[in-house]
Amino acid sequence: MVGLGSRARMYTRALATTHRDSGRLVAFCDTNQTRMRAHNAILADLDHDPVPAYSPDEFTEMLRREDVHEVVVCSVDHTHAHYISAALEAGCDVVTEKPMTSDIEGCRRILDAQRRTGRRVSVAFNYRFNPVHTALRDLLASGAIGDIGSVHFEWLLDLRHGADYFRRWHRDKRNSGGLLVHKSSHHFDLVNWWLGTGPTSVFAWGDLFFYGEANGRRRKLAADYQRAHGEAGAERDPFALHLADSPDLVALYLDAEHEDGYQRDRNVFGSDITIEDDMSVLVRYESGAKLSYHLVAYSPWEGYRVAFTGSEGRVELDVVENPYTEPGRTDRTPVRGMPAPKESTTATLTLRRHWEPPREIPVAVGEGSHGGGDVRMLASLFGGADGAAPADHEDGARALLTGLAANASIASGAPVRIADLLGE
Repeated sequence: MVGLGSRARMYTRALATTHRDSGRLVAFCDTNQTRMRAHNAILADLDHDPVPAYSPDEFTEMLRREDVHEVVVCSVDHTHAHYISAALEAGCDVVTEKPMTSDIEGCRRILDAQRRTGRRVSVAFNYRFNPVHTALRDLLASGAIGDIGSVHFEWLLDLRHGADYFRRWHRDKRNSGGLLVHKSSHHFDLVNWWLGTGPTSVFAWGDLFFYGEANGRRRKLAADYQRAHGEAGAERDPFALHLADSPDLVALYLDAEHEDGYQRDRNVFGSDITIEDDMSVLVRYESGAKLSYHLVAYSPWEGYRVAFTGSEGRVELDVVENPYTEPGRTDRTPVRGMPAPKESTTATLTLRRHWEPPREIPVAVGEGSHGGGDVRMLASLFGGADGAAPADHEDGARALLTGLAANASIASGAPVRIADLLGE
C-alpha cells in the first residue's frame, strides 16, 4: 500500500481481517514514517504482524524485495500516475483510489503503461457497489423509460463534508485537480455506468463562491487563524476541525506534522485556496444523451438527486445522507468539524412512465459507508465476489476526462471535446 492517510485505513483493516485469506499485506510506502507506524499500530490491534515501511524513493525496490503482486494506491491524487505506472511496469496489478490521477499527462502515462504491460488497473469507484445505484442501473437497462435523452444530476455537500476539502491538500488544484476531478469523478463514472456510454464534449462554469478569504471576510464568516489546532480563534468557529478530539486523527496527522509540515486543519477561509466550490457542467455522450450536473460544497444538507428522462418516461432518485449540519460536538459528531456519519441515509426511487401514475420502486440502502458500497467493493476487489465489476483503466479515464474537460472549459469559457484532450 502506498499513501497511508485516513482513507487507506479501510484497506489496511480489510487486508488484516475480512480479506486476510485473499492476499497478504506485505509492505507500506509513504512520505511519512509516523503515518506508517500508525497503520502498523492498526495491524497490531488486529493481531496482524507489522509490515516493512518504505519511503517513496524505495518504491520500485520495495516491489522487488517484497515480491509484490498488487499495489493499492491511496496517495495524494497528483502522485497516482507515478505509482500506478511504476507498479504496472514492474509487473504488478493496481487498485487505485479515485480519481485515477489528476491531470491529462498522468492519464496518458497510465494508459500507455497499461497498454504496454497488459496489467490490470482497478479504480475504487465505490458508489457503483451501492445497492440503490445498482437497482437504478438495472431499471434503466430494462428499458423502463425507453431511450434516454437527458440526465439531471445535483450533488450537495454539507457544511461539514464540503468544508473538509478546503482544509486539506485538496484545496490546491495542483494536488487534486479540484472537486470536478477529485469528487465529481465518482458522479461522472456513475453516469457513464448507468448510461453504458462515454462523454464526447463538455461545457462548464465554476466559482469559489463560499469558501476562501475574500468570501469569508465579505460575509463575516472568517475567523482569524491559519490552522485550528491550538488557536483560540478556532474554538467558536463551526468550520474548524479539532484534530485533538480524535485519537486516530492525532496519530495520522497531528503527531506526523514534524516530518513534513502537513496541516490537516487549515482555515477554510484562507487565502491560498485555488479550487472551486460551486460548479455547473453540461456533458454530451456518445449515445446522444445530455447531462446537466451541479455540485455545491456549502449546502445545509447532504445528498443528491438524479433524474433520467427517456422516450417512454422518467426515473427519479432522491437520496438524503444528512438532513442538516450540526455546528458543534454531538453524539453523532464527537469530533468537532468532521462530517457526520451517514447512518440514516434514505433513498426514494420513482418510476414515472408516460400515461401512467408514478410508481415507487423499493430500494434498500446498504449498511456501512457509502451506502454499503465500500464493503461490496472490497469483496469484489479482493474476494472475487459476484455483482458489479470494479471500474477499470478505461472507466477511470472516462470519468477523469470529464472533470478535466470541465476544468478546461471553465478556464477557456468554451466547450471542450474529450478527443481533443487526448490529442486524438
